[in-house]
Amino acid sequence: MIIVLSKIISVTKKMKKLIHTIIFITIFILCVFAFFYLFQQKNTSKSSSALINKAIPMFQTENLFSTNEILTNKDLENKFVLVNFFSSWCAPCKIEHPLFFGINKDFPNLFLLGINYKDEIENAEMYLNKEGNPYSFVGLDKGGMIGLDFGIIGLPETILINKEGKIIFKHLGPLTKKVINNEIRPFFQ
Repeated sequence: MIIVLSKIISVTKKMKKLIHTIIFITIFILCVFAFFYLFQQKNTSKSSSALINKAIPMFQTENLFSTNEILTNKDLENKFVLVNFFSSWCAPCKIEHPLFFGINKDFPNLFLLGINYKDEIENAEMYLNKEGNPYSFVGLDKGGMIGLDFGIIGLPETILINKEGKIIFKHLGPLTKKVINNEIRPFFQ
């Protein structure tokens, strides 16, 4: 009886060790797959927007600095337009903001439209008065409806529109010099 009992205990110990080994190997394999999935090379800033090569949506916006001045999509006809959705509370927007002064200098025929997205007017005015206003026009999108029509999912987002009024490029996140040189500049060469 003692021999049988010791064999059962021995088998039980071996089973526990086998179960622990199987659990460890399973967890290890799941971690390896999770690691490769999370850290694979994805370019999250390059949008595969459904709006690429589509006409810009109809919109109307007031000027941040003069509420009796209105801009619509019709005012953008026959112009290359870079639309930047930004807000004074957006930290990444503040990072990219100085680059728009360089864009103005490097692309003098580009109409630079800033859309102040879901922001307090006073905060937006203070922000642009302090940091400078690189935009040709600053429109208001208080309720986020213009952003919704343009497919905005986060700030900042930048959209390039050609002279035919079609969206030809969309960038999610803050612009960088690399994005400007590699993604935007080729449209002007």
